[in-house]
Amino acid sequence: MSSSGKPELPVPLTNLKIQYTKIFINNEWHNSVSGKTFPVINPATEEKICEVEEGDKEDIDKAVKAARQAFQIGSPWRTMDASERGNLINKLADLIERDRLLLAVNTGVNDGGKLFSNAYLMDLEGCIKTLRYCAGWLTRSRGVHTSWRQRWKLFTYTRHEPIGVCGQIIPWNFPLVMLIWKIGPALSCGNTVVLKPAEQTPLTAASCGIFNKRGRVPPGVVNIVPGYGPTAGAAISSHMDVDKVAFTGSTEVGKMIKKAAGESNLKRVTLELGGKSPCIVFADADLDNAVEFAHQGVFYHQGQCCIAASRLFVEESIYDEFLRRSIERAKKYVLGNPLTPGVNQGPQIDKEQYNKILDLIESGKKEGAKLECGGGPWGNKGYFIQPTVFSNVTDEMRIAKEEIFGPVQQIMKFKSLDDVIKRANNTLYGLSAGIFTKDLDKAITVSSALQSGTVWVNCYSVVSAQCPFGGFKMSGNGRELGEYGFHEYTEVKTVTMKISQKNS
Repeated sequence: MSSSGKPELPVPLTNLKIQYTKIFINNEWHNSVSGKTFPVINPATEEKICEVEEGDKEDIDKAVKAARQAFQIGSPWRTMDASERGNLINKLADLIERDRLLLAVNTGVNDGGKLFSNAYLMDLEGCIKTLRYCAGWLTRSRGVHTSWRQRWKLFTYTRHEPIGVCGQIIPWNFPLVMLIWKIGPALSCGNTVVLKPAEQTPLTAASCGIFNKRGRVPPGVVNIVPGYGPTAGAAISSHMDVDKVAFTGSTEVGKMIKKAAGESNLKRVTLELGGKSPCIVFADADLDNAVEFAHQGVFYHQGQCCIAASRLFVEESIYDEFLRRSIERAKKYVLGNPLTPGVNQGPQIDKEQYNKILDLIESGKKEGAKLECGGGPWGNKGYFIQPTVFSNVTDEMRIAKEEIFGPVQQIMKFKSLDDVIKRANNTLYGLSAGIFTKDLDKAITVSSALQSGTVWVNCYSVVSAQCPFGGFKMSGNGRELGEYGFHEYTEVKTVTMKISQKNS
């Protein structure tokens, strides 16, 4: 441990041999039914890392069948004591903690371009804490006594029961964190899982398959099928024997999943989707603090975060000074191989995302925003984009309306409280928001008015296993983490009994 209490950063492993590239069903590795594979690319070098088995509908069918069998009444999983389920989840946390260094490289560094320091210190730490929290929740999940009717001698209570087979589709930007956010609560509540990792970052999920086996999780409880969204993902969403689907990704795909769920068996759906989050800096804020949090809020992980503080509103009287400091901060970045010490920014995930970001940057220039720094590609190899800051941005510009998912900060000016609240809420999204002020009344007033699932005051991007996470409007449905996150993985059953007269 360092003096700050955080784990010290070890030397990252290099030239790792990729061990797990197959489909994981019933605690065994399988080739795809079709025999197809797909390449995994390192975005820092544009070189192929390996080939991974490509699952599609037939593989999803096999995985769902295994998960359904594991969920049957009388199965080892369904008859397992809750405390033993908790022990298994803690065992998964132990294994992740043991192999933390290995996972830090594979959890999005090689195939996702994530900085090793962020993966090791942030992602892995968060995953371990989330699993420990889920293991502990098992002792608190209980039904309640709801009524006693004297006249008819009726006793009523509720039970919280697992939903069943849960399809889980996770994104590429936080492949291990999102995997843990989904399987942790699902297993804690007694469900079984069929999980599809993003095609860009399948290696982390495959590694976690072996953890389930080594942790003695019964066969069929966790099944992992890498593949593409239009095939494997669509098969999960429309499958008649999947009882719930949880998805993190784009709003466009979220709509497709919800439609498929409705047209199949009306399966339960939770969605954590896109965002265009407002971050409001008032003139009375601690300027150093606001500049740093606003900076991290948009540039962390190359801007590839759904909660990115990508609409920055700064009060008119401090605008010029805030802008000056923000430009100075962005220019300090060092780009390069995410495994190299001292590097602050890695590559974007793939060529498609890279081109989309550059297109949006060009739109900002054409629509009249002032480019203060960055604004183009970096280097001769890999999907690197310079840290970019725009000033004089107006609400109608594409960069102010569309989710960029890249290292682009646009800074807008506001004059009044009512004006900035109206502008902050003028979006289809509602995932998160930030407020920077020393005025408590102002902080409470604005946080109440903002249409966002999470509001941070004088900080940003602070997430923990105990706090629910999710969005308003087109940023999704339902919540992950915290007590509310567990409710998404249970059905509530009401039981009413007529009590015999002689027992009254």
